[in-house]
Amino acid sequence: MDTRVVIIGGGVSGLNAARLLSAANIPVALLDARDLLGGRVLTDDGTGSPGEDGYDLGPSWVWPRLQPAIAALIADLGLATFPQSSDGDVIFERMSRESAQRYSGAQREPESMRLAGGSSALVRALTAAVPTGSIRLGCRVVGLALLEDGVRVTYRDESTADRHIDAEFVVAAVPPRLLHASVALSPALEAETTELWRRTPTWMGNQAKFFALYDTPFWRDAGLSGTAQSMVGPMLEMHDATTSSGRPALFGFLGMSPGQRRLMGDDALTAACLAQFERIFGPQAGAPTSTLIKDWAADPLTATDDDEVSSGHPMPAPSWVHGPWSRRLLLAGSEVSPTEAGYLAGAVEASTLAAADLRRRLKARQRP
Repeated sequence: MDTRVVIIGGGVSGLNAARLLSAANIPVALLDARDLLGGRVLTDDGTGSPGEDGYDLGPSWVWPRLQPAIAALIADLGLATFPQSSDGDVIFERMSRESAQRYSGAQREPESMRLAGGSSALVRALTAAVPTGSIRLGCRVVGLALLEDGVRVTYRDESTADRHIDAEFVVAAVPPRLLHASVALSPALEAETTELWRRTPTWMGNQAKFFALYDTPFWRDAGLSGTAQSMVGPMLEMHDATTSSGRPALFGFLGMSPGQRRLMGDDALTAACLAQFERIFGPQAGAPTSTLIKDWAADPLTATDDDEVSSGHPMPAPSWVHGPWSRRLLLAGSEVSPTEAGYLAGAVEASTLAAADLRRRLKARQRP
């Protein structure tokens, strides 16, 4: 065997699994198709490039009081958090022919928290806890084949040639739908497994976020929290996205379908979102210093065709792999978390459980 464990995916779940297994002296090889670790965690510096003090184009929030696993991990890694800005009034936009209504804001319980430096701070800290030689970027896994004593993993790198690595076990830290759509398994999956994977929504799989960056947080000066709800659109939910260092911004979740967004195009979407910000927050909101838009449905390493029409949070399942593959393949992405599916905390919980399961299996194999 080339290694004991191959981990597919270098997001929070894959990196956490690699960290835990490496700490237990279990050799791993982590393969990620992207040229940047983090998966759906992506912090932009405001210019379209990854940054250490920027805006979260993927997940933004954690709730440590309700999510003990990620709270413990954040503490262990020595990461700082800060509360989501929520002081001030909120805005509700009900109809296009009516003015937006302003309401007194209420303190949310439990409090939403953000990571100082963006959610990618978690990725950087996890990466530092994994042996450097264990990580291979730009390696897209295309096939898994059961061997008598393990799994042969077929992947392609920049050469586009098929390469192989053999391992005793594989941990797939990617969405089940994406795994089914992009990786050929031999023997084929059980029908029960195929159906389960295909009907499991991919976290962020059909979502898009729009950001407007400003010189000053003018909405705060006006007594607004930056939080707004809309039944008009194109954004349905908006929030203050100002960084921990004080770089002001607003962001919103687009409420249009992926197909509608494609037809409209980024330029028209940007204009529509800025017009909505201006309606809700005033003239200054229509003149940002720059804008950002991230459509996760357009990311082939995140979403599949099934995510065009099926979204939401995944549901728990008693088992995610059936038949012969259940002996060698474990799933560890956020979608398979039993209690936090579809959250950053879910990626931590699922990968922690998978690593513990794998340690038990390896220990059992060592017994005489």
